[in-house]
Amino acid sequence: MQTSLPSSASSSDKPEMKEHCNHSADCLKMIQLILDGEATEQQLVRVKANLESCRPCIEMYQLEKEVKELLTKRMEKRCCPEQLVATIKSRILSFS
Repeated sequence: MQTSLPSSASSSDKPEMKEHCNHSADCLKMIQLILDGEATEQQLVRVKANLESCRPCIEMYQLEKEVKELLTKRMEKRCCPEQLVATIKSRILSFS
């Protein structure tokens, strides 16, 4: 479930923008969940509310979204050769 940044409200409705995020590691995890389509509705609501008032998180969201889009465009899906699959499976089984 990908999402976009919150829609802009009138300037009187907007909370004051924070210039520093005290929980950026947690915010990054949540942003990645959203961009990967793995966030719950509750997580989505929480991050959207944060993105309305936290400039560093908005910038992090935009950067993560752009990186994900670039990687998606550049990745090429290829089938793995059967011989390689067999070799990997036999090596895994040898450790058991």
